[in-house]
Amino acid sequence: MPKVRFIKENLEVEIEDGATILSAAKKIHAPQGDRCGGVCACSTCHVYVIEGFAKTSEIEDDEFDILDKAFDVRSISRLGCQAKVHGDITVDISDESFQAFLDEHPDDAAEARAVRTRAKG
Repeated sequence: MPKVRFIKENLEVEIEDGATILSAAKKIHAPQGDRCGGVCACSTCHVYVIEGFAKTSEIEDDEFDILDKAFDVRSISRLGCQAKVHGDITVDISDESFQAFLDEHPDDAAEARAVRTRAKG
């Protein structure tokens, strides 16, 4: 089973082959935004695939269109709701996505910030 590691949070989770990065984040409670509910209608699940980019599904036109609206897009950018995982990868949740998570889950904001702080420390 593939593993997804969230680098800033120092979290790792095993998922089924073909599951999305967003589903991995939800499974382990990583602070990744998903304002549209994971239907490729916003960019709040924007992540950077630091290691294992080739182990994710191909980027389709809809994802490119939404990434055009995201902040700080890089060659390793993916939407967590669209990127299916087919091997071990390491991701960095974008600042945009982290902030969206904080906005979407105000009751969990303090814990999310603490997890990032502990992981850096």
